[in-house]
Amino acid sequence: MELAHSLLLNEEALAQITEAKRPVFIFEWLRFLDKVLVAANKTDVKEKQKKLVEQLTGLISSSPGPPTRKLLAKNLAALYSIGDTFTVFQTLDKCNDIIRNKDDTAAYLPTKLAAVACVGAFYEKMGRMLGSAFPETVNNLLKSLKSAESQGRSEILMSLQKVLNGLGGAAASCHRDIYKNARSLLTDRSMAVRCAVAKCLLELQNEAVFMWTAELENIATLCFKALENSNYGVRVAVSKLLGTVMATALMPKQATVMRQNVKRATFDEVLELMATGFLRGGSGFLKSGGEMLKVGGSVNREVRVGVTQAYVVFVTTLGGQWLERSFATFLSHVLDLVSHPRATQTHVEAVYSRRCVSFILRATVGSLLGEKAQIAAAKEICQAIGKQMKAVEAVVNDTSGENKSGAADIAASQHVMVCALQELGSLVQSLNATASPLIQEASIGLLETVTSVLLHPSMAARLAAAWCLRCVAVALPFQLTPFLDRCAERLNSLKTSPEAVSGYSFAMAALLGGVHQCPLGIPHAKGKMVVSIAEDLLRTAAQNSRLSLQRTQAGWLLLGALMTLGPSVVRYHLPKMLLLWRNVFPRSLKELEAEKARGDSFTWQVTLEGRAGALCAMRSFVAHCPELLTEDVIRKLMTPIECAMTMMSHIPSVIKAHGAHLKASAAMVRLRLYDILALLPPKTYEGSFNALLRELVAEFTLTDNSANTTTSLLRSLCHYDDSVLLGSWLQETDHKSIEDQLQPNSASGSGALEHDPSSIYLRIPAGEAVPGPLPLGVSVIDASVALFGVVFPHVSFKHRLQMLDHFAECVKQAKGVRQQAVQLNIFTAVLSALKGLAENKSTLGPEEVRKSALTLVMGALDNPNPILRCAAGEALGRMAQVVGEATFIARMAQYSFDKLKSARDVVSRTGHSLALGCLHRYVGGIGSGQHLKTSVSILLALAQDGTSSEVQTWSLHSLALIVDSSGPMYRGYVEPTLSLVLTLLLTVPPSHTEVHQCLGRCLGAIITTVGPELQGNGATISTIRSSCLVGCAITQDHSDSLVQAAAISCLQQLHMFAPRHVNLSSLVPSLCVHLCSSHLLLRRAAVACLRQLAQREAAEVCEYAMSLAKSSGDKESSGTNMSTATPLSSGKDEEFEKKDEMDDDTMFTTLGEEDKSKPFVAPRWATRVFAADCLCRIINLCENADQAHFDLAMARSAKLRNPTSKSSTSFPQSIF
Repeated sequence: MELAHSLLLNEEALAQITEAKRPVFIFEWLRFLDKVLVAANKTDVKEKQKKLVEQLTGLISSSPGPPTRKLLAKNLAALYSIGDTFTVFQTLDKCNDIIRNKDDTAAYLPTKLAAVACVGAFYEKMGRMLGSAFPETVNNLLKSLKSAESQGRSEILMSLQKVLNGLGGAAASCHRDIYKNARSLLTDRSMAVRCAVAKCLLELQNEAVFMWTAELENIATLCFKALENSNYGVRVAVSKLLGTVMATALMPKQATVMRQNVKRATFDEVLELMATGFLRGGSGFLKSGGEMLKVGGSVNREVRVGVTQAYVVFVTTLGGQWLERSFATFLSHVLDLVSHPRATQTHVEAVYSRRCVSFILRATVGSLLGEKAQIAAAKEICQAIGKQMKAVEAVVNDTSGENKSGAADIAASQHVMVCALQELGSLVQSLNATASPLIQEASIGLLETVTSVLLHPSMAARLAAAWCLRCVAVALPFQLTPFLDRCAERLNSLKTSPEAVSGYSFAMAALLGGVHQCPLGIPHAKGKMVVSIAEDLLRTAAQNSRLSLQRTQAGWLLLGALMTLGPSVVRYHLPKMLLLWRNVFPRSLKELEAEKARGDSFTWQVTLEGRAGALCAMRSFVAHCPELLTEDVIRKLMTPIECAMTMMSHIPSVIKAHGAHLKASAAMVRLRLYDILALLPPKTYEGSFNALLRELVAEFTLTDNSANTTTSLLRSLCHYDDSVLLGSWLQETDHKSIEDQLQPNSASGSGALEHDPSSIYLRIPAGEAVPGPLPLGVSVIDASVALFGVVFPHVSFKHRLQMLDHFAECVKQAKGVRQQAVQLNIFTAVLSALKGLAENKSTLGPEEVRKSALTLVMGALDNPNPILRCAAGEALGRMAQVVGEATFIARMAQYSFDKLKSARDVVSRTGHSLALGCLHRYVGGIGSGQHLKTSVSILLALAQDGTSSEVQTWSLHSLALIVDSSGPMYRGYVEPTLSLVLTLLLTVPPSHTEVHQCLGRCLGAIITTVGPELQGNGATISTIRSSCLVGCAITQDHSDSLVQAAAISCLQQLHMFAPRHVNLSSLVPSLCVHLCSSHLLLRRAAVACLRQLAQREAAEVCEYAMSLAKSSGDKESSGTNMSTATPLSSGKDEEFEKKDEMDDDTMFTTLGEEDKSKPFVAPRWATRVFAADCLCRIINLCENADQAHFDLAMARSAKLRNPTSKSSTSFPQSIF
């Protein structure tokens, strides 16, 4: 590779190497040229320019791959901008001739694409210097665009974007032509083309005034249509276009307005257009926005999610000051969205819409406003809540019946309340101690406003108000005890109102759940007060049928919340609790039969809710007080639990006798029962296994369920590394909360507090701002699957065989969509069971059990559904792990080998290639060593299947798994694998991002396999190391954030094994830039890498980071400088890390980054606390390192003794 490091291409060396290695040699030369051209002497460049131009233009015709053509174009443009421009028009003409060529063969395509890339790079670098030639160039590109295939369309559009960028307003004569040709491609079948069009139009709108005036409505329509059937990348690109165009329409750039007599769109017009997309979607557009909203039909979720992101871009582009001025109008608008009938056609759609509106508010108010403005926003939200509550009270108090739309108004208001209260809670929590004025100023009335919602007719609104109070108490812990006392007092004084009983018990439960987050805690006596109130509610529940249900639910909810205070409080009340639990269930079968005979529909509803509540309180006790779980306590708990299990078999007859409306209450009892059993040792209820397993299997095989409900656990039970196949990496983006609703499993992303009120006092799941339990139907199936995994390892082999055979029969009998649902649930349960076996170090069973399981799994490896294929591969690997016999593993591997050798269809090839990867992953290199050679040879062959990117993705992913698991045993296959990885990186189109992600993973696994050998100087090792560095450079320069994150991970590995060969002077600044990326995964990768570098090369990292900060005077660079403190403080707590990752300060920092005139938002409370913590650590380190840091006389004498020293003594002086 050293031979490639020269200003001119070493043609002699190139001629001597093999054909296969030439593309890598050329790419390495272009990389070197890219670095050296900027630093080289202009005279030297001009001397060799003629030859250089000749060599570079010659490469255009050599069919270069995507990374090579990108570097080639960049170097040619740089060469002309540094050297003479005499021949630039000649080179431009040559490129235009290549683009005009009618040769449409696949062999000529790379040459055409390289010419297109060069044209774009010329205009981007030299702009108006090439002005006279641009009409012909643009016409040529547009002409080619009409007949180009998808790769060509993408490249031409990217080139047009660069032309527009370089020429600015000078290209005005071609703006309309570009717009007319590009707009129709916004709905192209290729997602990469849609992204390229969105970026091209985004560049165009900077100068093309007609886009945000006459064409504004058409642009909106096109964007909505582009969002239909889109992927994540398209939604991000199109939303950026839509949001920016709308922002420009509202506030055009000053220069543009002065140049032309522009009629600006009004705020209302812009918001109405945006609302059209949110509420109506992309199809069937009518003439006016108002008419659009009257038409029936469902809203396209992809359009709604895309428009949600566009709202954030819109506000971010306009900036924090604009939001501060216009917040009242904007808040009113977004809350109107969620109250619109079209946004709330079904309960799940209403929850999705609420999530979207909450996302808009959090991403704008939470990120763009300073603390004073956030306090003002909180006041505005309080007023909006108060206004809504007055309207609701007017409807509730209207006895004349004049308000006929009252019920609809209340239904709509609940969704507004949920969004407003959640944002208010999040605001107060982020303001933390600085939120005190909101509580202390009587004129704001935050507490009165929020507590008034506890009486709202809707449970969702009451729960949201309770959650908001919890947020306030956590932010201001001194308010926790007064809040509890106030709620207890109101609960006692308003105990005749069903809403008050429900609302204030929710509030008390939420406050008790937040105690663990408050360092002050609460007085010990408060536990006794809660028990007293709960007992009173349960005792008086039967006295008034109008209040029975609410009092029963409230009593058990409070007792469940009490358990979160831990054993120190619960210990005193345990005997009473055990008595209450025992008394709520029938003590014998005779009592149960008597109950069935005398109960009516309402009595049964109250009974079932009471028993579900009791089981929920038990579950809370087991989860939060494990120290109190003695054998005697467990035995006493088992009495009511066994009664509950007995009752379960009688519930169907009760539902049949008293009506289907009891199904929900019965499902809630089952959910609570499954939850507590999953926490208890299985040995305590092994006598009930048979009856329990019948219930569990019936639950997830949908035996008594006509709906095709699927579990939400499958992705979490599959391996984290399989996220590239499952698409679960979307869970780790800033848009997770809204992207979730587009996942294929039932009710995905529709979590809401009202689905399970007990979540109000539980700890918030990681990564969530507000608890979001899934709908009851999904939660029950999830709980049954989880419990099945706990029980299965303790079941006899005979019963295992029966269940596996039953699963196969269930799949066989189901048809179509139902079969897919049943299969997904069964595979999740099987994975859960296999995971349980591995954790218990148990075996699967004798041959007949293995055979039945294998038949079930192997059948799904050819399933058209990729999620099922992935689950089947995972199950196969886990089976090999629990069986652990070489013959069984060999049989499974051979079956996949035979299939892959004969199969030609994509489905079989992907499924069985993953099976090989999973076998190696779970058995390890030693267990699968005899199959290594065959597995590698088959997968290397499949990875070269250029006809199917899906086959390439799955085979490369499996190859990465094998490299990872084989360790040193893979050393003999490193060279051919690395050679293939580089070849594919240089040839696979960048639009196939999944292939590039897997190539990045393969590269990382190879680096780990070679390990410390990479430090060596032998010829072979030097070649491997150079190839790894080239691979890292290609992936680093990819446009996809996941591929870039993989590149960072590879460089991190390289730095660990061969630190001398990683160039920190270029790596550290690029990592600092990534800290401000809009992609969460890229930010995380950058922080992880910087932390590792800082632990080893702290001084260099600081130096490069500081030089980057000094060289950039804008806002973003100073943000970057601050951000580098995070990885440098390596002793930081895990909890602090997670909080920082989700910190609103870092969300969406790069959206609208072009406008550098926006005011800098002063550091907020959390940032100031973090900065103070960093400063304390630095002071502590300095104090321990050298006393001279804190003694001026000592420091001066040290300086006199060694005036040229750059010891650590000089470092703090620059800080303090």
